[in-house]
Amino acid sequence: MTGHPATVFSRVTTRSVDQADRVDLWEDYNRQALVGLTCSPYSDDGLLATQTNVGLGSLRLADIAGNEHVIERNARLCREAPKDSVFATLLVSGQAVFFHSGGCLSLGAGDLVLYDTRRSYLLGFPTTMRQLLVDIPREVFAERCLSAELPVPLVFGRRSSADAPAVRVLESVLAGWFAQREPGDVTGTEGTVLGLVRSLAASRLGDGRPGDDQGARLLLAKEYIDQRLSDPRLCAEHVADAVGVSTRQLSRDFRQAGLSPSRHILESRLERAHEQLTDPGSARLTVADIAHVWGFASQSHFTRVFRERYGRTPGELRPASPGRPD
Repeated sequence: MTGHPATVFSRVTTRSVDQADRVDLWEDYNRQALVGLTCSPYSDDGLLATQTNVGLGSLRLADIAGNEHVIERNARLCREAPKDSVFATLLVSGQAVFFHSGGCLSLGAGDLVLYDTRRSYLLGFPTTMRQLLVDIPREVFAERCLSAELPVPLVFGRRSSADAPAVRVLESVLAGWFAQREPGDVTGTEGTVLGLVRSLAASRLGDGRPGDDQGARLLLAKEYIDQRLSDPRLCAEHVADAVGVSTRQLSRDFRQAGLSPSRHILESRLERAHEQLTDPGSARLTVADIAHVWGFASQSHFTRVFRERYGRTPGELRPASPGRPD
């Protein structure tokens, strides 16, 4: 089911007002558009921040960038400006610290924190920053992500082999939604975002079952493949195990995209090899080297499938290089 380009609910920049008025503007805007909070800037330039809020089905997304500052949602604001949502906040750039009643979490670029807006928290940014935030209404989170309460804020990091694929895919999906200029699949993208959040939350809280969203599973499978193309042992069974489904279900998921898992692996390897063959920076590598780098079992097999795909052999494609024993 297709939808429309991301609906922009509102945008704000503190650069549009005098420095003395920026904090009030930011707090008032967030109270109306996102969540009640207080803000303290920590730069001689004052608060320099921008925010764009868009819709995605039942979700609201925010793209927030700024200089050094702290935002806090204390107990008083939780009472006076109630917000019954779960936030998934992905730090795209910069550093952050997240204080909550149970302790302090350190965040770096690529980390995601999942937290309950009914509870107090403080989020500090000691550097310039950008974050992508998903506002998931409580009833949607309970129905589509996790029926149990979120007991404490959870951090998912790119440095974790278990978390990294879903976090990377989620960032790509969110950034793509903000960047799109053509009609987008609202229902499909919403399901993918919720499926990825569910996958992260459920695995951390002891429920390792895969999400029900086919789009999220397919993106996770492709991410797993992309990170392991150099492994000649990579196969559909390994991918299915990694995303927690049967090989039959994995094949059904890929069939929706018009390829089998094994064909997707082959096509991805060929694309990477083609890029490297035409890259002047790889001129000293032989065809055999490149075949090995991208997981082909032999140069002869690589040459055959490459010619079938591109109509030329690897040796015919690349320019001659003195001293290279192709």
